[in-house]
Amino acid sequence: MGSGTIFFAQCNLRCVFCQNYDISQSGDFPEAPPQRLAEMMLELQGLGCHNINLVTPSHVVAQILEALPLAVEHGLRLPLVFNTSGFDSVPTLRLLDGVIDIYMPDFKMCSEVFSLKYILAKDYFKITQAALQEMHRQVGDLVLDENGIAKRGLLVRHLVMPGGVAGTEQVMKFISRKLSPNTYVNLMAQYHPAWKVDSIRFAEINRRPTAEEYQQALELTHKAGIHRLA
Repeated sequence: MGSGTIFFAQCNLRCVFCQNYDISQSGDFPEAPPQRLAEMMLELQGLGCHNINLVTPSHVVAQILEALPLAVEHGLRLPLVFNTSGFDSVPTLRLLDGVIDIYMPDFKMCSEVFSLKYILAKDYFKITQAALQEMHRQVGDLVLDENGIAKRGLLVRHLVMPGGVAGTEQVMKFISRKLSPNTYVNLMAQYHPAWKVDSIRFAEINRRPTAEEYQQALELTHKAGIHRLA
C-alpha cells in the first residue's frame, strides 16, 4: 500500500541543504519515454499503492501529460499527487486543472535575502504564494476517506530551520489568511545539514533545529489559526 512515488531527476531550485541532492541535482539517470512512464504508474497501481506520487515534477509537466492518457487507457484509476517545491508557474499549474487530485507543495521560506542565499531563488515567496493559491483554487482543502487516506486537496509542507530563517510566522499567516485555516500543514522537524552546508559557508544553518525552535514554530502555526497539522 502507501504512496507510489516516481522521482524525477533535476529540480528547478538549488537548495544548498537539499537532502536528495543526488537526485535533484543530477541528470545521470535513464530517460523514460511516455510509454515507460505510463507503465510505471500502472505497476505501482498493481502493487496496491494508494496514489501515484510525482516527485519534483515541475519541469516535466508536458512529459507527464503525454504519458497520462496512455496510463488511463490501460486502467489507471488512482489519485495523482503533485509533490513539488512550490516554485511553480501559474500557467503551468493551469494545465493540470482537473488532472491532479492532490497538491503537496513545500513552502520553504519568505525572506528574499534568505531565499537567494539558501535556495538561489530570490522571488521564491512571491512565486509560491501565487502557485499555492492556484493549487487551492483547483482542489480546495484536503479531503480524507474513512481510513484517513488523502483523496483530494492541498497539503502544504513547511520545514522548520535553525534560527527561524524559514520565516514560519509569515508563511503560516499567508496560509491561514490567503488559502484557508483548514489547510492541512505538515510542520517538518527533519532538517539537518546536507549537501553544501558546512561550518564555513553556511555556519548559521549547520545544525539541526532545537526542540525549542520547533515548539516555537508550532506555537506560531497555532497562533495563525492553522489547526490541521501533521
